[in-house]
Amino acid sequence: MFEKLGHTLVRRRKAVLALFIVVLIGAGATSSLLFPRLDSGGYNDPHSQSAKASSYLTSTFHVKDPALALVVQSSASVTDPTTSADAASLEKSISTEPGVVKTLSYWSTGGSPALKSIDGKAGYLFIYSAASDPSTSKDLAKLIQSKYDGSYKSLRVYVGGSSMINEAINTKISKDLAVAESISVPLTFILLIFIFGGLISSAMPLVVGLSAILGTFLILYLISLATGVSIFALNLTTGMGLGLGIDYSLLIVNRFREELHSGKSVEESVARTVATAGRTVFFSGLTVLVTVVSLMFFPLMFLKSFGYAGVGVVFTAVFGALVPLPAILAMLGTRVDKFVVRKSAITPKEDGRWAQTARFVMKRPVAVVTFAVIILAILATPIKNIVFSEVDSRALPANNKAAVASAISNKEFDGQSANPIEIIIPGGAAHQAQLLSYSSALSKVEGIVNVAAPQISGKDARISAISSISPRTNAAESQIDAVREIPTSLKPLVGGTAAEYTDTQGGISRTLPWALGWIALSVLILLFLYTGSIILPIKAVILNILSLSATIGALSWIFIDGHLTWLVGSFTKTGSIDTSMVILICVVTFGLSMDYEVFLLSRIKEEHDAGRSNVDAVATGLQRSARIITSAAILLAVVFAAFLTSGVTNIKTLGFGVAFAILLDSTLVRALLVPALMRLFGERNWWAPKALKRFTISH
Repeated sequence: MFEKLGHTLVRRRKAVLALFIVVLIGAGATSSLLFPRLDSGGYNDPHSQSAKASSYLTSTFHVKDPALALVVQSSASVTDPTTSADAASLEKSISTEPGVVKTLSYWSTGGSPALKSIDGKAGYLFIYSAASDPSTSKDLAKLIQSKYDGSYKSLRVYVGGSSMINEAINTKISKDLAVAESISVPLTFILLIFIFGGLISSAMPLVVGLSAILGTFLILYLISLATGVSIFALNLTTGMGLGLGIDYSLLIVNRFREELHSGKSVEESVARTVATAGRTVFFSGLTVLVTVVSLMFFPLMFLKSFGYAGVGVVFTAVFGALVPLPAILAMLGTRVDKFVVRKSAITPKEDGRWAQTARFVMKRPVAVVTFAVIILAILATPIKNIVFSEVDSRALPANNKAAVASAISNKEFDGQSANPIEIIIPGGAAHQAQLLSYSSALSKVEGIVNVAAPQISGKDARISAISSISPRTNAAESQIDAVREIPTSLKPLVGGTAAEYTDTQGGISRTLPWALGWIALSVLILLFLYTGSIILPIKAVILNILSLSATIGALSWIFIDGHLTWLVGSFTKTGSIDTSMVILICVVTFGLSMDYEVFLLSRIKEEHDAGRSNVDAVATGLQRSARIITSAAILLAVVFAAFLTSGVTNIKTLGFGVAFAILLDSTLVRALLVPALMRLFGERNWWAPKALKRFTISH
């Protein structure tokens, strides 16, 4: 099938390229429609108890969280006449701003104790917007911060709240990504010229990369018509699109050159390339695709969006590598080697440094395996200290205005007044005595500093409680669990920011085993079908688990324990790592690692099927593929390592995690552990029950 495709692409190369260009232009035009549709939220489980409570709050009690929470500070007491007059003037001015539907403050409520700071010199001023999700009121957040953050008459105003934090993070990420791209793009292009060895061939990743990125934009736009898509999916689209473009282009171009230099015609070389490297790209893409599909299992729109983007990128990258790229190579022919800058990259060696490394490793496999496993175990050790959390204002640089406002709020106020725990009791209006009993029990939960009197609307009741604990922390999760364990027959729904965080973490925990099971089972089946071996897929999954454990350990050592700031840059040490980001890192790097695994095993199997011994097949396979794997890993690591320049901690985490995992996998795992284990297992590497052999794919 693949060889027939290669011949067809050669014969129809002009038509194929013309159609490809038209589709690419159309997809590019669609991208302008996508960007306004993207969402900056999506961190909560929409089917959770807290989501049901939020629905009741909005529909029955007509209550929603404030979009912005301003800390209004004075050198005098909040009851001072000048302070009160200036605060009233401030609130009146803000209430006339476009997008503001309501304001509420310490002064306008007649002096609510929950809205006054510990020292009595600051008060809260809450701003409510018309948006259904107040955390997405970015225009209002920018307006209020630009006009009011700073001095106002005798007051000092700090603008914070969910919308302000989201807007600050999104703005910072956008600026930081522009800086990262200004570093990574030119550096990547220089490395591409060096690795491909010529100016013409180094442009090939742009073909696959562009088709992957623009094609995914079109797919995301179509998906956005039916459901929400996170703006952060763009980061994965560009990073992974360029990465897979480099991976697949290296594999296809190198094989094309190899076939040309062996004396084949251009058409024969293209057909042979598609039949061998093309097949590898196809099955490599399948392994990556089934891996990123697992992100769609999670209830969070944020993670689902990465799944949508991942599937789109893989599909379009494979298409770009199997259709337009071979057609371009057919048109270029021997001119693919024009404008050479490094001749050794043009003609791969039959026996070189990588083959010698493989033979060195296979002479002492036990020692190498022991050494590699010890290194991975040492790297994985800090994983025991890992603590998970969710992104909050501390992900921003400490001097960011939104981060300063949040820090002042946490320091000056005895409780999270802007983030109350909201308890809805459906039908609770008919059970007044039980409501009072429940409120009394609620007030005794550790960390609860204030419980409001029950509010009735129709048949339902609402109780608000103020906690002293930051809502997106493990301590808040424990507190919500304690609230939900209060014995009562009322069947309350517990909501609010802390409950949303708790439900999000719980949703991830419940989904994770299914996602991991899907990844393991689907990858095992695909690798078996491709290699015809039972042993090789199991080894591949185990090695990836070891590599990911080492990566998570390194992330914990740096971002929880606070080491290596000279490399990753300064960040606010919170003692935790964003759960969603760790899952994303693991899924993406697992998929890319399997990408490299297929590259390597494909070439080793090809040599073994040609009659070479296990040792010779491994040595030759490593010589022919390790350069591609290592080069692709370096280029991809450069792209993600540039994210370390970001001032947002979770983007730093993503950049370091992916770059570290890829480099670790392409060196310690692929160059040492794989050949050592291949030597130890010998011909048993290719074993499978005879009854299953008939299901494998013939190469």
